[in-house]
Amino acid sequence: MTATRADGLRARRIAEQAPDPELPMLTLADLGVLRGVEVDDRGTVTATLTPTYSGCPAMAEMRAEVARRLYAAGFPEVRIRTRLDPPWTTDWITPEGRRLLAEHGITPPGPAPRHAPGPVPLLLSTAPPIVRCPQCGSVDTEETSRFSGTACKALWRCRTCREPFEYLKEI
Repeated sequence: MTATRADGLRARRIAEQAPDPELPMLTLADLGVLRGVEVDDRGTVTATLTPTYSGCPAMAEMRAEVARRLYAAGFPEVRIRTRLDPPWTTDWITPEGRRLLAEHGITPPGPAPRHAPGPVPLLLSTAPPIVRCPQCGSVDTEETSRFSGTACKALWRCRTCREPFEYLKEI
């Protein structure tokens, strides 16, 4: 089998539809985790994923779901590659992904902090961000828990409409 450009585009479209296991309203493409999809001359598909952080417990599910979809579409050989450099940031979330987060009651992150090349410093104590309520739009909000259902989210509450909501942290 000689792969064509159409095979590469089809493989990409299929991989792009894989949902994120922790934020299922988003695809891996919306989240910016799907970095690339290539088909070589023999028809082998290689999909590249960058985890949201190096210890992300959902990577096994992400790899399995992308592979499952590609195999189901008839691609005989699938490889899933993990790429850590450059590291993922919340800036890679697409505008559609940000819209879907807000639509599902999760405040999308603002711009990621900029760092010099090398290890990313972990800041344990910072001024709280200004977080807009996804229900009513108020910025009169407060953090109630630094962690929520996953390490990348925090639990917040709106003082105006009194609704709790999750906030996806900037990374």
